[in-house]
This record gives sequence, structure tokens and C-alpha cells, in this order.
Amino acid sequence: MAPDLKEYDEEQVRLMEEMCILVDENDKRIGADSKKTCHLMTNINDGLLHRAFSVFLFDSENRLLLQQRATEKITFPDMWTNTCCSHPLNTPSELIEEEQLGVRNAAVRKLEHELGIKPEEVPLDKFKYLTRIHYLAPSDGQWGEHEVDYILFIKANVNLDINPNEIRDHRYVTPEELKAMFADPDVPMTPWFKLICNSFLFKWWSQLDTIESVEADNTIHRLGF
Repeated sequence: MAPDLKEYDEEQVRLMEEMCILVDENDKRIGADSKKTCHLMTNINDGLLHRAFSVFLFDSENRLLLQQRATEKITFPDMWTNTCCSHPLNTPSELIEEEQLGVRNAAVRKLEHELGIKPEEVPLDKFKYLTRIHYLAPSDGQWGEHEVDYILFIKANVNLDINPNEIRDHRYVTPEELKAMFADPDVPMTPWFKLICNSFLFKWWSQLDTIESVEADNTIHRLGF
């Protein structure tokens, strides 16, 4: 039986109607379904998998912009995570697979929606695609994530206009400050952010000034299985 969403925030419920891109384990598109359907653990446990992205935005001092997800969020509320994590939608501009253009278009859209970052501050060609991860993570008994997640880095000084329905707090951090947050049991972190940090982030962060020379990895890394 479909869950009753009356207890949740009205805007977040509306966003659950967006159509995500369904993929197989090799990231081949096989269809589309609602964000709500994609994030129900009953469907995830049956193997339903969708495409996603995670943006890591750094300023000119090489500090990483983090966000704390809003309390209103249906999945993983109040948790700290990377700059922006969301999904390309089943729309023509976000289905383009060449040069990850669909994912890049989605990243620009969501950076503006969540953080108020204008598209001209984050040009499509400035995103550095690094790799994809495949992971599964429950949020609570009802909701969770099961994604093929595209990892995008971008270095830019941006102006923020935070959407409080999406983000409760934000901060720029150094690698040392982020490691201190991870060591603090009172700081909740999203599972995908933990997986990326434990496997790739700090290595790439140390190469940030020459990140364009890092060759994109076409492997889909299965993490947390």
C-alpha cells in the first residue's frame, strides 16, 4: 500500500512527483518513475535503481561547501552532506548522456533551486566528471536511496541565496575541518557522503588545483554492498 504523505511538508511532497531516470546496474536507461516510487524501500529491496549526481563545489581557497539538509526533507532530514545531491529528471535536457550533459544540466538546475547559485556562476563545462558510484542506503524503515551517482567537482566563487525548504544550514570546510565533523558523533552525515569521503574525496581534494588532468573513471564503483 502506498504511504500517506499528509504528514510531510507540502513542497517536499510535490517534489516527490518528479520523474527520475531508471537504470540497470550498468547505468543503462530502462525507464522512468516518480521520485516517491524510487525512494520507497519496498521497491529498492526489489532492485529499483535510479540515476543521481553529487556536486562538490569548492571556493578559491579550496574549501568545500557543505549543506545540512532541511528538517522538511522526506529522506535523510537534518543530515550534513556535500554541496548538492539530487537526480537528473526524465526530461529531454537531462536525459542527454554524451559528456554527462544531462547530469550537468540537472546539477545547474538544483544548485540554483537549493542554494540560489546562478547558472552563469557554474557553467556546464566547468564541472569535472570523475566517476560513478552505485550504492544502497536506507533512510528509515520506509524510505531510502539506491542510486548510480555521478560525482562532479567544480571550483567557483558563488553567491548563495539559500532555500530554507531544502537546506537548514551550510558551511565551507577544509579537509581537516571535515574530518573533525566526521569524528563528532553528534554530527549526522548522509550515507553516500560517507562512502564518497571514505573512498575518493580526500585524494581528489588534494589534487584539486590540477583536477582537470585527472582522467575520468568509467568504472561504476559498487560501494557499501
